[in-house]
Amino acid sequence: MDLPKQVGALPVRKSQDGGVEVLLVTSRETGRWVIPKGWTSKRLTDRKAAAREALQEAGVTGKIASKPLGGYRYRKIEGDSSQLLDVTVYLLRVKSEKKRWPEQSQRQRAWFPVKVAARRVREARLQSMIRAVTKI
Repeated sequence: MDLPKQVGALPVRKSQDGGVEVLLVTSRETGRWVIPKGWTSKRLTDRKAAAREALQEAGVTGKIASKPLGGYRYRKIEGDSSQLLDVTVYLLRVKSEKKRWPEQSQRQRAWFPVKVAARRVREARLQSMIRAVTKI
């Protein structure tokens, strides 16, 4: 079964202690911690669409990987309905955090150590991808 497709960015940076931190944002509908993600685009490659989502939802820019890190499925809840979606994830090495960004008033953003970030997200395959990012 072909599911609707989305692309996501996994924003990462080096922490002050030399480890890796992951940036998560809250979803608009449920307020749970997620990665920035959204619909694919006819005008943009999937990796550039993922970078666009990171800027819109989390206010970060940087170097987006050329190949996907992996993928996962999740159930998108909108009002009274929901649908299952396939998400392709690209690693984003964050170079800049904006003070203002388009969805700033609709979401929170926060940096977490890898192990903590993996516990904050719900999807098992996304948890595995986050845990696998041990150096950048």
